[in-house]
This record gives sequence, structure tokens and C-alpha cells, in this order.
Amino acid sequence: MANEIDFLFVGGPVITMDAARTRATAVAVSGQRVLAVGHDDLLDLAGPETEIVDLRGRALLPGFQDAHVHAVYGGVEMGECDLSGATDLGEYRRRLATYAATHPAQPWITGAGWAMEAFEGGRPSRAQLDEVVPDRPVFLLNRDHHGAWANSLALELAGIGRDTPDPADGRIEREPDGTPSGMLQEGATNLVARIVPKVTVEDRVKGLLRAQAHLHGLGITAWQDAILGVFNGQPDVSDAYLAAASDGRLTARVNGALWWDRERGAEQIPELVARRDKLTAGRFRAGSVKVMQDGIAENFTAAMSVPYKDACGCTTSNAGLSFVDPEALKSHVTELDALGFQVHFHALGDRAVREALDAVEAAAAVNGRRDNRHHLAHLQVVHPDDVARFARLGAVANLQPLWAAHEPQMDELCIPFLGGELASWQYPFGDLLRAGATLAAGSDWPVSSPDPWLGIHVAVNRVNHGEDREAFLPEQRLDLTTAIAAYTAGSAHVNHLDDTGVIRPGALADLVVLDRDPYAGPSDEIGATRTLQTFVGGERVFAAD
Repeated sequence: MANEIDFLFVGGPVITMDAARTRATAVAVSGQRVLAVGHDDLLDLAGPETEIVDLRGRALLPGFQDAHVHAVYGGVEMGECDLSGATDLGEYRRRLATYAATHPAQPWITGAGWAMEAFEGGRPSRAQLDEVVPDRPVFLLNRDHHGAWANSLALELAGIGRDTPDPADGRIEREPDGTPSGMLQEGATNLVARIVPKVTVEDRVKGLLRAQAHLHGLGITAWQDAILGVFNGQPDVSDAYLAAASDGRLTARVNGALWWDRERGAEQIPELVARRDKLTAGRFRAGSVKVMQDGIAENFTAAMSVPYKDACGCTTSNAGLSFVDPEALKSHVTELDALGFQVHFHALGDRAVREALDAVEAAAAVNGRRDNRHHLAHLQVVHPDDVARFARLGAVANLQPLWAAHEPQMDELCIPFLGGELASWQYPFGDLLRAGATLAAGSDWPVSSPDPWLGIHVAVNRVNHGEDREAFLPEQRLDLTTAIAAYTAGSAHVNHLDDTGVIRPGALADLVVLDRDPYAGPSDEIGATRTLQTFVGGERVFAAD
């Protein structure tokens, strides 16, 4: 048996994330799988070819899995004008000027990552871009990808003027005289995106591989890509996955969520079935369908049970948008469920959450309870009456923990416009846990950082790492073990990767070596945890310098 051991991890805490949350101090890996979990007794298994990894008191965990990410988008944007990580207009202008100067041959300047909080009222203007790049069209998605910032030339080339009507699923922000201001919301972004030079398949593959390296460096071994299809002018990225999976360059395990075209109905379901059959290669498959039921709170398109407030605190007539008719949604989800699809809902407002849960309930009433593991992502506002329904219906709560903290976008663009009741129902992680819901976790990168430890930090503290702020709704905190489980076993459950997300004999050896034992330090240092090595199927895919 000794000759079968490829890796032997010893000398540190092994956080198994099994059902009993047991601990060990040694793990033996043979081929793609864990052979044994134990303590010093495993030392006898080592052979002359075994690589012994001395943990030196640092922890070994199952590989992290991101249950809601846009990896190809993130990787492509890493090579464009990247505005992420900053919240200052001056910094945006500096980066834009530098990028334009270093890419003089590009006909368009494209990129993403700007934050609404950097602008008064969350709305940038075309003039701010015209001053930096007046001679080329500029089109920059914001960090949540539900809006875009365009300069005057881009608007002109797209034919967007004072008389251009708002699309049904979006809004053109305007100056007092009706002239487009340069900010496009939701579906209005496609008015410009459709004329932007198309990203090639080669660009998408490069973006995927760039993203994969980045995510492996954070200990992420698997993920669910939340959109495979054309969305707001963004290209379908499934060809990149298929290409990389077919020739073995895709080392991560990926489940793709096929985009539900909200302008169509059930007639698209046979097409989804055909795409599911086609998009299977190597470690890639597409067994989920993504339904975006609403928008986001910051631009008042998230579907709420009561209307938003205005800047003066008065009640408006706008309660957000349900992109798919709720009754039609029940029918669509019932048919998708019967065909074995998992449904991955974007449900941010409490009305959208209820509509998604109603659809899951309707499907169960017709089809019986099946093992499709439908999940609701984002869950910014959840009505207390719906919290217990997650466990009862078997609907997984797919959390993006990094958003559950006080920061300008929350404090200036959400809380005042939601009002007291809705604002108090935000990101109810603790309530969902206490009600028995299964929790998974993801980042929505490139909307926000894909670093699991930054998300875990907020889930535990309800404060961003490195910030000295008041905790945001502290009664909704999670304990560290639960937060880690959401990023490992919980997301593995969502991804139907039942032999991952846990360290036990027979499980796939998807593992991450940390630079510390996260349980050994204070909770305000959780976000500083880093990855030293990442393994997928017993193969080392990342090692820190």
C-alpha cells in the first residue's frame, strides 16, 4: 500500500467538514482521492515516492467552491480597463487615462469595476469620461454589472438620444432636458453593449485561464458559473469552457447555469436541453438554469414587497421589477424541474425571493420532491415569513456574505431607500441557519472579491476585514464553522459534487493548505488568511512562492 501514496499531509489541523466536524492531523492521498484520514498512524503508509507535506501547524481544508461566480467575465476584465477596488473618481480617471495611453490602437475603451458610491446619487456622467477620452467610445460596466457608464461618443454611436425610449427591462438616466447622462441601468446597457467590438473565443479562453489561476490561488477548486448565455450584451462564455475542458486545460470543476432569456417563454426549454447535452466535457457540465427574477436595490429594480423611498424619505410608487411573470415562473420551473434541471435564481428583493420559493413549491407539488437542489442567490432582503420555507422546500440559500456589512453603497444607496422594515430584513444568514436552511456561498466575482476568507470574515463579524465599523445586523452572524461549511460542503451540495467539499476516505482530493489555523486567532483576523497550496483531484494546481 505504501507505494500507492502520492501525498501525505502531516503536522497540522485537518478541518474535515464531515458531518461530525471531526478533526485529524494527517491525510493520505492516492491518485485523485483521499485514501486515509487520521494521525501519526498514517506515517507508515508513506513510500519512497510519497511527497510529505509538513503543515507546520497550519490547517488543511477541503477546497473552496464558489456557488455563484462569473469567472470568464472576471478573467476577461482583468485584461481590460480595471476600475475594481477603488471608490474615487480621481482614481478612475487616472486608470482610464493610463489604459487609453497604453492601448492606442483599441477602437473602444472597455472595462468594469466602478462603484456607484463614488458618484453623487450613484450616477456618473458622460462628461466625466469625455474629459479623459473624448476621441474614442468608452463603455465601462459597474462592479455589480447591472449598470454601465458611457461617454458621449459611445452614446452617439449607439444612437441613444433625447428621444430614445427606455427599454422594458432597463432605464436610461437623463439630464434635466432629457439628454442621456451617460449612466445606463439594467437592460439599457445592451443598447451600447451590442455595438461594442466582440470579444473573441480566444479572448474568452484566455480570460477563463487567467481567472482559473486567480481562483486556484485563493483555494477555489470548483464553482458554478452563474451565466452561460448572452446577457446585457455580454457574450456567451460556454465556448471557452468547452474548449478548455475538452483539452484538459480546465483543472477546476465547473457547473454552468444556462441563461433563461426573460423575453421568451417555455419555447426555449428544448434549446436548454440540447445545450445541456452539448456542454459536457472533462470537468465541465451545464446542469443548471439561471433565472434572473429581479434587479438590484441600488437602482430600485430589486423586487420588493413594499415600494422604495425617495431621497426625502417619502414612499414612491416603485417596488422594483419582476423580470419573469410570477405565474409563468411557476410553470417554467415545474417543467425544468421535471427535466432534471437545477434552477439557480437571482432573487435579491423579498418579493423576488417569495416568487422564486413559490415556483419551487409549485414544482414540488406537481413533480414531487426531487434532488435538483434549486438555489436562490443574493437574498439581500428576505421577508421573515419566508425564512422557514427554505428548509421546508429544500431550497438552498446561496449567500454572498461580503455584501452584508456597512459600507457606503449599503449606507448611502440602500438603507435610506429601503426604509426601516426592509432594511432590517437584509442578509438574514443567522435566521436562515436557525430555521434549518442549507447554506451555500459565493462571491459574484467580478462584482466583488472572490476571496472566500473576505466573505467568511463578514459572515462571522458582519464587518469588512480591516475596517472599524459597527457590525451590520449582528444578530445575523454565523459561527466560523458554519461559514466555512457554506463555502465547502454547502457549495459542493449545490454543485452536485457529493464526493468533494469534505475530507474523508474516498472523497476526491480537492484540498487547500492555509497559512494558519483560522480557529487559532481572533475573529477580526479571519480575513487575513491566505492560501499556500491548492490541489484538485490530487494534483497541485497552485503553490505560493
